[in-house]
Amino acid sequence: MFTQEMRPGLADCAPSGRIRLDALARWQQDIAYADVEDAGLAHSAVWVVRRTRLRVTRFPRFAERCTLQTFCSGFGRMWAERRTAFGRDGVPGSDVEAVSLWVHLDPVSRQPVQFSEAELAAYAQAAAGRKIRARLKHPSPGAADQLSRWTFRATERDLAGHVNNAAYWQPLEEELLTSDGDPDRLDAEIEFRTPSQPGEKLVLGAGPRRWIVAPEGEVHASVALRDHAARIR
Repeated sequence: MFTQEMRPGLADCAPSGRIRLDALARWQQDIAYADVEDAGLAHSAVWVVRRTRLRVTRFPRFAERCTLQTFCSGFGRMWAERRTAFGRDGVPGSDVEAVSLWVHLDPVSRQPVQFSEAELAAYAQAAAGRKIRARLKHPSPGAADQLSRWTFRATERDLAGHVNNAAYWQPLEEELLTSDGDPDRLDAEIEFRTPSQPGEKLVLGAGPRRWIVAPEGEVHASVALRDHAARIR
């Protein structure tokens, strides 16, 4: 279990003071890297997120002192699962629980590769023999309606040369910010299909599902909204 203290800052929060979804996603990837670095494995592989589920029972708020705890919760052949809990100092339990599927890539070829003995030794105890499948579960958009257009910016590209996974939460965050009332809870899962470059995208929707697609139809990501406490159109 790796632990790190964090506080929502001005750039992390909505006008109401709650932390935004994209900020939660950034925190999750930052503590994941900090854990790998702490284990002395930062240069062993490149990790790419394929799926993340965020279950928020209470949103952290501006300047609150938060404690994040993360660990490897299972292995596949060339992928692993990581769980992260977001709690408040001095308050039992967690306000946010995140679980992500990460694909393990060779740092040179950027192709999926099996784990080294050092990596298995570092995380085997936490994983406790749990086996993880990498299959994505969300359906294709089919005849879903177009809800809006969205533009990814060049400033959202990361070290991998494509739009960072945290930015894909922004269209859903935009819906929350323009809906009636601020949410006090949320349960949503995002799956990443193909990397995106900056530019205009379409946001499609059908009931509680969303898809971020290129104008020519390529699906970059899909979102399944399982629970929320604010009306979303």
